[in-house]
Amino acid sequence: MENSYKGSGLSNSDVQAKRKQYGYNEIPEKRAKNAIGYLHQQLQINVRTLRNGMWKILPSMELVPGDIVHVRIGDIVPADMEIVSGTVSTDESALTGESIDVTKQAGETIFSASTISHGEAIASVTAIGTKSSYGKTAELVRTAEALGRLQVLLFNIVRYLAYLDIVLAVILVITALIHGTSWQELLPFLVILFIATIPISMPASFTVANSLEEQNLAKEHVLITGLTGIQEAASVNVLLVDKTGTLTNNRPEIDKLVSFGQMKDDELLELAAAASDDTSNDSISTAVLGVLRRQNLSVPKRTSFIAFDPVQKISRAQIDDDGSQLDVALESPEVITKIAAVPDQFMEQVELLSSKGSRVLAVASGESGKLVCHGLIALADSLRDDAKESIAKIKGLGIRIIMITGDTIGTAKAVAEQVVIGSRIGTLEDALSNPLDFDGFANVYPEDKYKIVQAMQKLGMVVGMTGDGINDAPALKQADVGIAVSTATDVAKSSAKVVLTEPHLSDIARVIDGGHRVYRRMMTWTITKLARTAELVALLTFGFIFTGFFPVSLSLIVFIIVMNDMVTLTLGTDKAWPTAVPETWNMPRLAKISAIFTIGWLALGLGILWFYFKFQNLNAAQISSLMFLSIYHNIVRHHDFCHADFRCPKNMVL
Repeated sequence: MENSYKGSGLSNSDVQAKRKQYGYNEIPEKRAKNAIGYLHQQLQINVRTLRNGMWKILPSMELVPGDIVHVRIGDIVPADMEIVSGTVSTDESALTGESIDVTKQAGETIFSASTISHGEAIASVTAIGTKSSYGKTAELVRTAEALGRLQVLLFNIVRYLAYLDIVLAVILVITALIHGTSWQELLPFLVILFIATIPISMPASFTVANSLEEQNLAKEHVLITGLTGIQEAASVNVLLVDKTGTLTNNRPEIDKLVSFGQMKDDELLELAAAASDDTSNDSISTAVLGVLRRQNLSVPKRTSFIAFDPVQKISRAQIDDDGSQLDVALESPEVITKIAAVPDQFMEQVELLSSKGSRVLAVASGESGKLVCHGLIALADSLRDDAKESIAKIKGLGIRIIMITGDTIGTAKAVAEQVVIGSRIGTLEDALSNPLDFDGFANVYPEDKYKIVQAMQKLGMVVGMTGDGINDAPALKQADVGIAVSTATDVAKSSAKVVLTEPHLSDIARVIDGGHRVYRRMMTWTITKLARTAELVALLTFGFIFTGFFPVSLSLIVFIIVMNDMVTLTLGTDKAWPTAVPETWNMPRLAKISAIFTIGWLALGLGILWFYFKFQNLNAAQISSLMFLSIYHNIVRHHDFCHADFRCPKNMVL
């Protein structure tokens, strides 16, 4: 084919111009390589390229748009290319996740990282590096990232307390002017007032709570690669589930045999095996020959064999049938109908099998070229054993499940119905406009999955994403909780925050339960921090108003602040329980609950202060010591009660 192609190819000067024209830059190219790790080394291959009118073997890294390349069976496609001549079948599983080969003809594009499984072609390079389909995936892995909610929560806590501080500071200043208190005496207390509101222990407390759940999940064979993944899991309300490799085994198998006439299933299978390529690892041959071996059947003796021809879309063989030569053909029903006699209602049978998500092949045989169709073989990617049960368990936690796949709408609908996700399957356009109106999306590419996750997040959804392949990596990283299944590639695992080490999708429910426990502990911490801080600053302010001096000395206030943070740090280990609904950080609601505790503790503190000041006639130093002991005792007792009684967080929330 190389010799038959008449073309001049690019000159060296053209190559340099192309690099500048297409903005080739080694820095983003290097970043893309790092993003896909060791798998990028697989693309360091030599390519048959037409340069300066001559065919040369060049490293794939030297390709530029416009280069003419010859690809054939077994080659890894090094860049996006448009076929100039020839027909090939490509395995695009590295890009789309789908294991069924795709046939491409002149004028169609073959994508980088796909593998030529049959045929050969001359193609023109259209995109390289980060501009190619595979490169875009790698670049998305590098740049994708979901905004964590911890920063937002920290900001809201500080904001609420800052509002309180400003009001109390104004009251203090006015009161000090009335009492004639010097600014030198007032300034340290104002500084401490604002310092007390900074949630210094919050990140540490979150880390303690997350680490505790990480240890528990590790015992259940679930690895946490990003601690924030646990705390975000409690709020997940949409889980995007990749079909191939997650719900299914990513291994097409024979789902059903339909024999016509007197043909038996075993005989039909043996004929199909005769027309299968035992030297190729394509999905069809692997499935047919695999069943043949498991049933202890043998391949008929072949006298000739023509492997799958992408142009004719058929594989042929000739076998010895008791001394006579029998022609055998295996391919799509559409092709078989043109070369063989088919029974009545043939297409109805084909449509019935296709409606269930299967890829249908027809088997025909006959003498002297007179072929007769003897049956149909339905290939389907089998479901994981626990897929349906796991989906039901996750949905029971109040989480909406949406399936996404690079497969066809028919196949996607069949699988979604089998695992009881739903039957409303949409396209990318549907996903970007009204994603919550569908149960799944088909014909989705890597950048599409990434866009779907972003579209969900823009609607305010907390998105979980499961996946296993390179094509899932950008979406896994962009999701609030990316979950890589046990069979995931290294790229997918490095992009996810949660890695399942066992083939059990039900482990996702364990992660969500762990997130609920972390949420409960942090909610207890947040309420405690808001209430205790507000109580302290309010007690200092109103105590100064009533008595003319601060009821607790400056040094003891600093000690209380430090001890309060140390005590609340251990709230990250409190007993907690999971709930069956996604959690939300409702700061106004938490502020109201905190206000109730604040008012109660403040009333108690002011009552004690009034008793010491009016009835006991104690001096400022004595009152300061007694108030310190009272405040410190309440802090410790409150923590002991919550830590010992798992109902405390629940009571605080109601």
